[in-house]
Amino acid sequence: MQKRQTQNEGDDLAPDDSSPGYVDLQVNGFAGVDFNGHETTTDDIHRACRCIRDDGAEKFCPTVITDDLDRMTSRIQTLVRAIDEDAATADLIAGIHVEGPFINPADGFVGAHPADQVRAANIDDAKRLIDAGAGHVRLFTLAPEQDADGSATRFLADQNIIVAAGHSDASLDDLHRALDHGLSLFTHLGNGCPASLPRHDNIISRVLSVSDRLAVSWIADGHHVPFFALQNYFRVCNDDQIIIVSDAISAASLGPGRHRLGDQWVHVDDDGAAWSADRKHFAGSATSLATMVSLMQHNLRCTDVQLSAWTRTNPLRLLGMT
Repeated sequence: MQKRQTQNEGDDLAPDDSSPGYVDLQVNGFAGVDFNGHETTTDDIHRACRCIRDDGAEKFCPTVITDDLDRMTSRIQTLVRAIDEDAATADLIAGIHVEGPFINPADGFVGAHPADQVRAANIDDAKRLIDAGAGHVRLFTLAPEQDADGSATRFLADQNIIVAAGHSDASLDDLHRALDHGLSLFTHLGNGCPASLPRHDNIISRVLSVSDRLAVSWIADGHHVPFFALQNYFRVCNDDQIIIVSDAISAASLGPGRHRLGDQWVHVDDDGAAWSADRKHFAGSATSLATMVSLMQHNLRCTDVQLSAWTRTNPLRLLGMT
């Protein structure tokens, strides 16, 4: 699967709508539009959606990350209005992804999320967030260790919402409890965790040990996980459990420079890596899923069947759209 283009009589490339596009479960922003921005309007969202569609998307999930609950609900509501106002936007958005605030607040695991807004999972706050979505919240990422009895995971799963673990240092017991209560995905494994981990008993190894019971998503830009390591991880997982996400931010498609992600500035290097202002960790990705497909073709020699499964078939099946 590649970016949907065909050769015209001239040198320009034009979209080819006959080819199925990719399905991206995690997009924080695109083409200068930040889905977590305070001033983002529905017109901004419509514009970003047009750019995402032109880049080759069939469906995607705009992602709202950890913040004050009032701000999170406001951003979710803005996305809902954008969906309601424009049929093309409604057709492109598969559902809203809420990532946080029930994540691990420790350095490394919290990633680019504001640690002071992280909280333990509870049904009241979960209900408030999904109610703001008016039926459009489709995916919710939390840390299982923040849901000690699994009740929030069960509540969300009972609402037909896909529950993912992420930004987490869940123990094996935490993972098994969450799986028993409805967990079905792990969000961008290998990221949302410290750069240095115990060599054996760590979150990556724990998740891989239960990967026969859940889907696992990865950011395949070559920065978040080196391609040699990504290849090793893929060998452990079944092809039907692998999902590639972009984790794109507003910088995606814009190139190097300073860009916004919520309340923070993100610096994108010449090589496309998106760093937090203190350069201690990555802060989303400046690479689109279409570009990641090309990178995997070049670096991993993946087959077209694998790439189609990882970027379209598997996420559609998880969303219940096949």
